[in-house]
Amino acid sequence: MRSIAVVTVGRSDYGIYVPLLRRLREAEDIQLRILAAGTHLSPEFGRTVDLIERDGFSISARVEMLLSSDSPEGIAKSMGLGVAGFAQVYGASRPDLLVALGDRFEMLSAVAAAVPFNIPVAHLHGGEITQGAIDEAFRHAITKMSHLHFVATAEYGRRVAQMGEEAWRITVSGAPALDHLRTLRLLSREDLAKATGLRLDRPPLLVTFHPVTLEYEQAGAQVDELLAALKDAGQPVIFTMPNADTGGRAVRASILRWVQDHPLAQAVENLGTEGYFSLMSHAAAMVGNSSSGLIEAPSLGLPVVNIGSRQAGRVRAANVIDVEGGRAAILSGIHQALVPDFRQHLSREPNPYGDGTASERIVARLKTIALDDRLLRKRFVDHTFVA
Repeated sequence: MRSIAVVTVGRSDYGIYVPLLRRLREAEDIQLRILAAGTHLSPEFGRTVDLIERDGFSISARVEMLLSSDSPEGIAKSMGLGVAGFAQVYGASRPDLLVALGDRFEMLSAVAAAVPFNIPVAHLHGGEITQGAIDEAFRHAITKMSHLHFVATAEYGRRVAQMGEEAWRITVSGAPALDHLRTLRLLSREDLAKATGLRLDRPPLLVTFHPVTLEYEQAGAQVDELLAALKDAGQPVIFTMPNADTGGRAVRASILRWVQDHPLAQAVENLGTEGYFSLMSHAAAMVGNSSSGLIEAPSLGLPVVNIGSRQAGRVRAANVIDVEGGRAAILSGIHQALVPDFRQHLSREPNPYGDGTASERIVARLKTIALDDRLLRKRFVDHTFVA
């Protein structure tokens, strides 16, 4: 029996993990352990650990690490608490493999704590670029501390290899979130409204705006520009709330104030995987800077207005309209996204992030990889450098 621990630190990674978690749970020769931390445990962010349990998964350990502060000092201190908390978990029961996804500071804490224990780490969604976020540094740091890499596209696999990783460690799996769309029963607009309490008489703009963490001092001004554009657009709006990033509370407060003053606007903390993808399928367009606009939205033929630099550098499909952060540019992007011919064209476009079978590839690899000295002792592959 191989013990595989999966670290989840918030709703964003959990929604991606679900198909993988189900396959791991069903495997007879794998003992699945879920380690929950970060915003999952915070009432302020919806206490989404309860959602994990409602989905039928058991939580093996909970790591309290978030301070009630999104200042740079608060984030750094939370990272330290996370390292200490995960170290305690590994000390009590060391898994055979650790699975980590993405680029969050909470995830970096979990992986850093695993290094002294010689726990092999399997990293999902490495090799990607998000030039506007400090997550860029966290993602690449996790790559160098990891032993297996499951990347979403071949381009991302080449980047991981460029960082000195051996080719046999890299699997182009595709994005696990797309596995949902192959099997998930999306709710009708009526059933979604009944399940969530949202008003859905008209297709809304689905808006998610996270702080651009390399520009966190400008978060307030940036969200003001977005809100001004949404007001001029005159469309129904449903906001999903930002992550626990530097400057995130300022963004959250501005959105909630705006919703109170605008009858066509609504805000929701967490919809769950079924609810979120169902809402995407009924939305008129997505607006903001969430990675789901680049990764999942193409499979639904959903137009996306991607604002600013947070997702700069990521592979994107034809559904993405990139705009600067000023209100005029955002409004122009919304108008383009709402043109019927634009959306009709998207239904014929492939999703560059895979075919919806990523979890099968990942589990097959995790079940068969030898947990030996070759896996743990990493060799740096040098590439020719031209000055």
